[in-house]
Amino acid sequence: MPKPRLEVSDELGQRTIEVENVPFVIGRRVTSDLHLTNGEVSRDHAEIVKTGDSFEIRDRGSRYGTFVNGKEVEKTGLQHGDQIKLGRASGAELVFLLSDAPAEDSRKIAAVGEMHQVAVLLEGLRALSSGKVLDDVLALVLDSAISVGGAERGFVMLADDAGELEFKLGRSRKQTTLPGGGFKTSLKIPKEVFRTGRPRIEADLLEGDLAGQHEGTVALGIRNVLCMPLQLTRFLESSESGQSEQRRVGVFYLDSREKGTLMSSATRSTMETLAAEAAVAIDNAQLYKSAIEKAKLDQEMATAAQIQQSLMPTRSRAGKFFDLAAEMIACRSIGGDFFEFVDLPDGRFGFALGDVSGKGPAAALMAALAQGHLGAQTNSDQGPAAALANLNDAIATRDADGKYATMFYGLLDPQGHLICCNGGHNPPFLVGKNGTRRLETGGMPVGMFPGAQYEEESLTMEPGDFLVIFSDGVSEALNADEEEFEDERILDSIESASDTTAAAQLQHLFSSVKSFTAGAVQNDDVTVLVVSYRGESTG
Repeated sequence: MPKPRLEVSDELGQRTIEVENVPFVIGRRVTSDLHLTNGEVSRDHAEIVKTGDSFEIRDRGSRYGTFVNGKEVEKTGLQHGDQIKLGRASGAELVFLLSDAPAEDSRKIAAVGEMHQVAVLLEGLRALSSGKVLDDVLALVLDSAISVGGAERGFVMLADDAGELEFKLGRSRKQTTLPGGGFKTSLKIPKEVFRTGRPRIEADLLEGDLAGQHEGTVALGIRNVLCMPLQLTRFLESSESGQSEQRRVGVFYLDSREKGTLMSSATRSTMETLAAEAAVAIDNAQLYKSAIEKAKLDQEMATAAQIQQSLMPTRSRAGKFFDLAAEMIACRSIGGDFFEFVDLPDGRFGFALGDVSGKGPAAALMAALAQGHLGAQTNSDQGPAAALANLNDAIATRDADGKYATMFYGLLDPQGHLICCNGGHNPPFLVGKNGTRRLETGGMPVGMFPGAQYEEESLTMEPGDFLVIFSDGVSEALNADEEEFEDERILDSIESASDTTAAAQLQHLFSSVKSFTAGAVQNDDVTVLVVSYRGESTG
């Protein structure tokens, strides 16, 4: 029966060694039965022993492990043709032979190591396709890459909105997340790979002039580096020629303190496949994350819209000497327009309409501030001009990022006496038996400059007279041809309404705007407040 032997492949070439003595010691120590010089082979790496009529290999506490047919072992029985690998990537490869079968036949089994890499890759790809969230996807990518390449650590950097690389995650060989928000290593290689889209593999940073280019990395003891671009390829659906577009989403980077552990062609091929699939998984995870964040934001905005609507007073009101109707249709979920009205202790009725500059949450918060402050001010005996002056100072003295509001505020008593102040707002229409006039007296928008002065005017409304107050979202509403509704059409709507009650005027004006803007996108908040004076009650 032929003696057991090892077919050895390392940097010295290929040779066959008989296993004459057992235990048969393998390592870097010169007294070993099989002396190997590879950097991943420990001084006393492994030994082959005989157990009865069989043989087994035992790891002797090596640094980089002993692998049989691609699986790391502490000890295992040996069969003819088993592949033994000492170290993870560039270590020595052995084939255990027990029969007279030609060595080249047994070499077919030597592909098991590469099949292990493929198995790791497939396991990673199955996990990546299971709809993980972004952090899980990044961890899977790094764990698979480190396992395939035998690296000591790795990290992922992804492109931010500005196209700059941003550190996302670092992992160790033990599949644990490394602490900190970055790596103490040169970013030259990751940035170059991201810019060019070409992989970069360095077997030894101490060779040639590389050490001078990467002094910080070399100072950490790192010698071997692999960096792969995460490049997303999408085929264009509209292209009949099968054209595609590419977009780089980031890079993953592996390194090791040992020379050449990431250099095998099988490792590089597997890494390229992993990088291509990882790019798709990361992009999908980012889209999923964005969708979740958008859904959460939409829910928050819907809640904010409900809160804003609840802060508004009732849309219609019938007092002893007036009736009122108001409505606000926000351009977005929440808007910067608002209206407010209160009953004063002396029997007067106060009403206001405001329009904060800008749109969205910032404008809505400012509107709530102005609305609440105005509501508090109107409970005092001061007139509209003093109320707007106080509101102006309250806003102007805060850091409101340049926000201001136009506003109209009026006080109406049972006898029809109206006192009003216009703070830079669109002049309302006062419509009566004696014709139509605009109410312009007041001052600048509130919140622009502290200490601004405001004026007010007094007039008398007759029974049947009504006041139409509106935001610029009405007068500047655009149709499909980008024409503005303008004040003339507001006046035409007022004059063509069949009823002079507040509710009828409001609905007619909104219908007119809707008909005019049919087919166009609403570009601003649309708010209208109508107050009709009925006369002093005789009941």
